Amino acid sequence: MKFGVLTGGGDCPGLNAAIRAIVLRSAQHGHSTLGFLDGWKGVRDNLARPLLPADVARIVGRGGTILGSSRTNPFSQEEGTRAVLETLSANGIDVLIAIGGDDTLRAANALHARGGRVIGVPKTMDNDVAGTDWTFGFDSASSVAVDALERLRDTAESHHRAIVLEVMGRNAGWVALATGLAGGADVTLVPEEPYREESMLGHVRAACDARGYALVVVSEGIDLGSKAGSTGGKDEFGHELLRERGVGAELARRIERSTGIETRSAQIGHIQRGGAPTLFDRILATRLGSAAVDLALAGRFGEVAVLRGAHVTGIPLAEAVGTSRLVSPEWIDLLHTFEA
Repeated sequence: MKFGVLTGGGDCPGLNAAIRAIVLRSAQHGHSTLGFLDGWKGVRDNLARPLLPADVARIVGRGGTILGSSRTNPFSQEEGTRAVLETLSANGIDVLIAIGGDDTLRAANALHARGGRVIGVPKTMDNDVAGTDWTFGFDSASSVAVDALERLRDTAESHHRAIVLEVMGRNAGWVALATGLAGGADVTLVPEEPYREESMLGHVRAACDARGYALVVVSEGIDLGSKAGSTGGKDEFGHELLRERGVGAELARRIERSTGIETRSAQIGHIQRGGAPTLFDRILATRLGSAAVDLALAGRFGEVAVLRGAHVTGIPLAEAVGTSRLVSPEWIDLLHTFEA
């Protein structure tokens, strides 16, 4: 059997660990692997390189992806679909393993619907893929954000300021949630909960009155109830480009204007995506990559390897795409326990 593998969408720590697992697991069973470059673009345009065990021997701890990535959607046009099928046939690919978030997995499901043999591996630092309890990349990204918040605490305390930390998260606030809980934020704002400005301002005032500074964590995708920060730009999957919205900066302006408290904002952006994966993400990526090969060898095409509790299993791709796994009310209630 000849495997193909791609990494699509935004990069995150753990991708190389998953690639390594796929190559070594397939080689263990006497099979070969071809790596497609730059996500679905590489499959569409027939850009690929063989992946041997020696090529992946030392990449388990590397950030990013040795294959490159893109947000290309080849299935938005019929000619792109034909090109993908022709590439897979020309290279003798028996099964394609697509590593990515919702967009990449939706593309994989589209390929499956057209008769392509495909297996999915979920990844995203946002932790919002449906059907799995955890995605690799999330633990690493949240750890970086917590470190940033702790550094901001030092300067906020020294200068008696409020500081707003903006973290990634379009529709799901998992990174903000984890950062706020583990980093001890006074206010954590997630997209799943309606924004209440007076409540937020009250917590900031209370924190500053109690100890002279306040820390606020906010997801980049939150709706502040105005048009401020809308970019108008979209990617190939129709998502608004959030990098210029500046919700953290806008929130800081509102806090300072309403309270008189000197307020700063910080946006760590793509720093969350880079760097070595944590131990947890290395292990999870390794388990999911290995499981994807096992699913293929068992003939379970059109499935995605997921984590359920402590166990890795396979579910239909259709169950993992089209909806986001959002922060639940139970987690939001826990957040409120630790507000100032």
